[in-house]
Amino acid sequence: MSARHAIVLLSGGLDSATVLAIARAQGFDCHALSLDYGQRHNAELAAAARVAASLGAAEHRVMRLGLGDLGGSALTDASIAVPETPTEGIPVTYVPARNTVMLALALAWAEVVGARDIFIGVNAVDYSGYPDCRPEFIAAFERTANLATKAGVEGAALRIHAPLQYLSKAEIIRRGIELGVDYARTVSCYQADAEGRACGVCDACRLRRLGFEQAGVPDPTIYQTNRT
Repeated sequence: MSARHAIVLLSGGLDSATVLAIARAQGFDCHALSLDYGQRHNAELAAAARVAASLGAAEHRVMRLGLGDLGGSALTDASIAVPETPTEGIPVTYVPARNTVMLALALAWAEVVGARDIFIGVNAVDYSGYPDCRPEFIAAFERTANLATKAGVEGAALRIHAPLQYLSKAEIIRRGIELGVDYARTVSCYQADAEGRACGVCDACRLRRLGFEQAGVPDPTIYQTNRT
C-alpha cells in the first residue's frame, strides 16, 4: 500500500504535539510544518524540532512568515504587553489571520506532497476565545480548500482534521500520554525565555497548568523562578 501523507501544523506547544501523535497513530506519514511568524520568542520553534524528531515525523520544515511586520498582537508586537491576568473578550494575544494563513500554507504543501489530510491543534473548549479556533472556521476553510485547489477540483477531496476541537485540556493531556507524548519537550508560554522556561502567568500557562492539575498528571513545565 502507498503511504498516506498528512501535513501537521506544529507550533511546539502541548496541543500541536498531541495532534502529531494522533496523526501518526492513525497511520499517516506526517510532514510537520512550523511557522516563524515573528512571534516573541523562538523557544517554541526549538520545541517543535524536538517534538517532530521524538514523535517520528517524516519531515519537519520551518517557514518564515512575516506577520510580525504587521503587528496588531501582543505575540508579534513588543510594544503590546502580554496580559498576565484573565481578560474579557478576545485577548490581545490573538494574531490577526494567523490560522487562516498557516492553513493556507499547509494546503499548498499538501498539494505538493500529494497529501489529502491536514491536521491542526485548534480547540474550542479550554482556549482563549480566538475566532479562528472555532469549528465553524475549520469547516469553512475545508470548503474553501476543496474549491481553491487543483486536487479538490479533480476530485481528491482535502480534509482538515481538528481532533482536539471538543476536548478539555486535561483530556488532551491524557490522550497525549497514552500516545507517548513527552510534554517536557513542549513550550506553550507566550513569553518564554531563551531557554524555553515558562512565565507561569500568561493565558497559555494558566490553561496548561490547570490541564495538568485536572488530568492528575505531574506538570513537567519548567517555570521562570522570578515570575511564578
